[in-house]
Amino acid sequence: MKFFSRIILFALLMLQLSNTTQAQKTDKPTITIAANRVSDSVVNLIIHTELPTGFKLFSLASKAKDDAFISSFSLDKSLEKYTKPEDKITEDGKLQSATDADAGQEIFFFSDSNTISETLYIPASEDIRVKGTYSWLGKLNTDFPSGDTTFSVGISGNTTVATGIDTNKSSVANASVEEPTVGAKDSSALSIFWTCFLAGLIMVFTPCVFPLIPVTVSFFLKKSSTKAEGVRNAIWYSLSIILIYTIPTFIITKVAGDAAMYKIATSSVANILFFLIFLIFAISFFGAFELTLPSSWANKADEKAGKGGLLGIFFMALTLVIVSFSCTGPIVGTLLAQVSGTSAKMAPVFGMLGLSAGLAIPFSLFAFFPSLLKSLPKSGGWLNSVKVVFGFVELALAMKFLSSVDLIYGWHLLDREIFLVIWIVLSFLCGLYLLGKLKFSHDSDLKYISIPRLFFAIAVFCFGLYLFPGLWGAPLKAMSGLLPPTTTQDFNLDELQYKIGNSANVAPAAGTSAALPPKLYTDKLHDAPFGLTTYYDLDEGIAASKALNKPIMLDFTGHSCPNCRKMENEVWSNPDVLNRLRNDFVIISLYVDEYSDLPSSQVYKDKNGKEISTLGDKNLDYEKTKFGFNAQPLYMFIDADQKPLDNTKYGYDPDIQKFIKHLDLVKSNFEKEK
Repeated sequence: MKFFSRIILFALLMLQLSNTTQAQKTDKPTITIAANRVSDSVVNLIIHTELPTGFKLFSLASKAKDDAFISSFSLDKSLEKYTKPEDKITEDGKLQSATDADAGQEIFFFSDSNTISETLYIPASEDIRVKGTYSWLGKLNTDFPSGDTTFSVGISGNTTVATGIDTNKSSVANASVEEPTVGAKDSSALSIFWTCFLAGLIMVFTPCVFPLIPVTVSFFLKKSSTKAEGVRNAIWYSLSIILIYTIPTFIITKVAGDAAMYKIATSSVANILFFLIFLIFAISFFGAFELTLPSSWANKADEKAGKGGLLGIFFMALTLVIVSFSCTGPIVGTLLAQVSGTSAKMAPVFGMLGLSAGLAIPFSLFAFFPSLLKSLPKSGGWLNSVKVVFGFVELALAMKFLSSVDLIYGWHLLDREIFLVIWIVLSFLCGLYLLGKLKFSHDSDLKYISIPRLFFAIAVFCFGLYLFPGLWGAPLKAMSGLLPPTTTQDFNLDELQYKIGNSANVAPAAGTSAALPPKLYTDKLHDAPFGLTTYYDLDEGIAASKALNKPIMLDFTGHSCPNCRKMENEVWSNPDVLNRLRNDFVIISLYVDEYSDLPSSQVYKDKNGKEISTLGDKNLDYEKTKFGFNAQPLYMFIDADQKPLDNTKYGYDPDIQKFIKHLDLVKSNFEKEK
């Protein structure tokens, strides 16, 4: 165990070194950004830079042609209409020049401070945000430090000054996120462990792992002096696999934090990255190319494995992890992406613990009962078929991640019917492949269809047929957490009954005319399901609550929140629930991943100094500061004075009767206060 103690000690030392290095990086410019409205049509954008002693900040302009030693400043392209070509960006400061030996040329720089100004012609009637990037370059001693400061400054009709964001400061990068206190049922650590454990067992039957089981177990039993020693070595081999997967995940999670993993999993950038990774893996599984880690890694691990002893066995396990990457990598990536988006504490660690245990346990099991090796199916072409089927699954999951990005940005490229068409086609192609009607270049000849293969084909075809009615609006409740919302579908027979108000089971809304209909963000956010009236702005919803004298249900949700869609399709759709939501409550859906800009009057800084300038940031900050929670869905109930009607943090729970009782309790509490 000394070996692992050294690994952990090394990781802690590296972390301390990183922190020390960051602490030393204090010799950076201090940048502030502001916008001053000087008239009804003119705004001055100002970027002021204070420089530390000895720092030389390169100017935006240079007399030399193709000078690389300059800073740069650019506005968002959408703002070009507010500028005039004849206006030049000005720099205010003591500009100096000198011949620099390190740069090998004459440089132009500021050594004290610098103020950049640009004139924008923005009418007072417009309420917009000015976005851009200031890329600075300087010299400090013999180094050439640089950085990008991205800013977003609110401009309103009033003569106000709005402060931008200095991304060089640590307050933005290190903004803390509170941990959720109550998780969803399916987000518990135990459920994550068992789900990933099953995935680990599936990994055993991949072409990269399965053939190694009899070889590895036989090696332990034959090379050991006694059977007990062979069993002990096999157990240590399995434990080593678990440690290899779990320890790095634990270190990363402790350094980055659970909340950081959660925010990454629900961000548009991460979803685009997952889409590209899964697409590449799918193409690899179809046989276009082989994805492997560098062979030198496996060779070095194999050399260490030849030394024998417990350390040698550990490196044997490391060799297995490296050489099986092309098969296991997509599964590991898929599960990390999914569990990181849950509210369970240390979810990635429990996920990797379960995954590695499922992968590792068979090696020990067959060492305990070596006679079971004879019952294992022989390696062959069926293993490659498993790999191709995984390719279809990876391609389907890639569409899921792209759908999340599509919902966030409102592209409408993967609305529900388009998404379903893609999944249906993939299902039928996979079924045809299992029946031998579709063949890839690296496939073995299929002389006949085995019984297991036939049943798998039947299951895949059934899945595709199950999805088919969804093209006309069937709820498909079993898949509601994976599919785009039904409200993105153009032709939806199921939703039609709620829109025309002729449902026999759902009572029409009463007295809604007393409140103004929702206006803010209705052009971007999708319609509420089942014909419900939903507000997307807190103040608008509170005004409606006062007008209707009804309690408020705060629905903290997100575009990329699968459990939110499951609650809507499985619980909200129930007639008894729907009647209560329609007639007894004012619903305010607060999207935490919506990137719409806030009006300038609503922009503020949170307790960590981070500027809150988008609707999603505002809603997430409200959820954290008001209720101490940062996972979705979350249903909280308040009155028009924002006083909680119940302190229960109600998350994902498919129990319909439980939700009905909670709605009745909250309504009763509201009636008592009146």
